[in-house]
Amino acid sequence: MHVRSFQLSDCNRVIELLQIALSDECYENTMEPFSRQLAWDSDLIMVAEEDGEIVGALIGTIERNHGCYYRIAIHPDYRRKGIGKSLVAAMEQRFQSRKVSRILVAGDEHNAAAMPFYEAMGYGANKILTSFQKLSIVGQP
Repeated sequence: MHVRSFQLSDCNRVIELLQIALSDECYENTMEPFSRQLAWDSDLIMVAEEDGEIVGALIGTIERNHGCYYRIAIHPDYRRKGIGKSLVAAMEQRFQSRKVSRILVAGDEHNAAAMPFYEAMGYGANKILTSFQKLSIVGQP
């Protein structure tokens, strides 16, 4: 498995992954922020590849010098294989290289199932961003 930055040629494959990995409502709520982040800073979108197939994606953003994990999506056939951990570790390095002051997790209802994963990665309750609506990628600033 290889984790790397998103490339424009990944767009259709990442959209397909999001459709497969997320609920319909979550997918609909993710597409606009995904598009905004692509336009603003595609380096904050990481993908995981296995045998040339995109099996995971993590959308991050930086808001007021805080890094934020917005949405993680892992193909159902590849879950519980360390892909999420690798994506978070890669994004964490990206955030640290940008010298963010804090790293948070967007705590919306769609991330509820992923919260135990983030907590296991060291992102406990004090690192959950509950007012995620204020993220520029989610709504107009």
